[in-house]
Amino acid sequence: MKVNVQNRQQLLVVLTVGLMGLLIADWIVIEPLTRLWSARSHQITELRSKVHDGQLLVRREAALRSQWSEMQSNALPVNSSQAEQQALRAFDNWSRYSGCELSSIMPQWKNDSTNYMTLNCRVEAKGTLGTLSQFVYSIERDPMALKLDSVELSASDNTGQQLSLGLQISGLVLLPQ
Repeated sequence: MKVNVQNRQQLLVVLTVGLMGLLIADWIVIEPLTRLWSARSHQITELRSKVHDGQLLVRREAALRSQWSEMQSNALPVNSSQAEQQALRAFDNWSRYSGCELSSIMPQWKNDSTNYMTLNCRVEAKGTLGTLSQFVYSIERDPMALKLDSVELSASDNTGQQLSLGLQISGLVLLPQ
């Protein structure tokens, strides 16, 4: 059986050109389409997750709206002197209820946004562990829009019966739109 050399060379050239064509098609068409497919698949997964989260929010709309209206009604007044007075009155009531002694209250205003302001107060109190814990509990349980940022507790006497409490508290004031 005789193989024609010219036919063999032509066959090899055709096979080489075909394989090169497949390689170029892989680089130009298949790989970008695979990356695009993978990116679209990831995007679809993210969108499905967002739709699911949105559906959960829609189901909880009534509860969220009532919670937001409660938060708005419990925010401090826009007038800074009224807000300070309300906060100081609340601290005085909580200290009398708990039995601790207020040493100092230092209010300071902070305006970080066009939507809200914060009244930051440094509060120092003295008392026993029970009275100070009742004081902190009263602050936390009150519906007023206050947040306890930091708590420092230290002994005032050698026996540890009298304690000093330092609180950093932020009060929320919602500005009218």
